[in-house]
Amino acid sequence: MSPTSAIAAGPAIRADQVCAVVLAGGEGRRMGGVDKGLQVLRGQPLARHALQRLQQQTLGVPRTLAINANRSQSVYANWGFPVWTDTVGGFAGPLAGFHTALEHCAATHDYLLTVPCDSPQFPLDLLARLAQALAANQANVAMACAPDGPQDRSVRRQPVFCLLKTSLYASLTQFLHEGGRKIDAWTQVQRQVEVAFNLAHDDPRAFFNANTLADLHMLEDPATSHS
Repeated sequence: MSPTSAIAAGPAIRADQVCAVVLAGGEGRRMGGVDKGLQVLRGQPLARHALQRLQQQTLGVPRTLAINANRSQSVYANWGFPVWTDTVGGFAGPLAGFHTALEHCAATHDYLLTVPCDSPQFPLDLLARLAQALAANQANVAMACAPDGPQDRSVRRQPVFCLLKTSLYASLTQFLHEGGRKIDAWTQVQRQVEVAFNLAHDDPRAFFNANTLADLHMLEDPATSHS
């Protein structure tokens, strides 16, 4: 579904309708098996950077901020945010984190915003632009699309940066129980809109993610990062 579809806009989405979760439940295999969310960048853990970006969103702070983690739960809990562990076992990937968050928030929130723990520079207007596209297109899922870096202005899907209706909980539960694991395979059968973050003022490094220790070191370089 195109973000430019000519469909009557739905009601505006407010930050107090949103639960936002930082996905820190992966195995960190490309980083040597460490807990990626706790790796330090500029003096604090990656997952804390993500939480701070969520607290600075231009639409407003989501009503609930939480962390999806499958280890180091006591460390994350000391930060003062809810910590939710996957209910689907075996490190089933980001969709398991989506599902866990929906299980916790579907009854109390209208929307779920997901961000990974390893992209500490994501846009401060992420929620605002995803929310605008979701409402304008009467969609169920809004997914960010962005360049991989400053050398390539073409965009690709950033599937872990999603805003979705919490009413999709039953659909995702069924998909996972049937063995599905790919985010795109599930979101593309929903009413999905893709939102491009490639405008002139957008930083092409905003969605850069630290998959490896070398990537993390690159983020320490001022030429590869921004505040």
